Amino acid sequence: MVRRLVVVRCLVQGVGFRAEAARAARARGVAGWIRNRSDGAVEAVLEGELAAVDSMLRWLSEGPPGAVVSALEVREEEPLGAPGFVIRAC
Repeated sequence: MVRRLVVVRCLVQGVGFRAEAARAARARGVAGWIRNRSDGAVEAVLEGELAAVDSMLRWLSEGPPGAVVSALEVREEEPLGAPGFVIRAC
């Protein structure tokens, strides 16, 4: 079990980035959350098996159609046993 805090620097207006990311995470069995930040970035916590989290990191590096991802910042954290994957308010 691993946990990663991710900041996605991107242009995501109108592409459903958070909703699509939540679907992708759930499909991979990844728990955690995602939210928009006030600086325009998207922040997420991903928790699960290493292969599933790595797959989700690859998805976030590209995003859904229409997204333009310029950078992905990833920091390791201690797993907390997050239940499910949710979209958080800013």
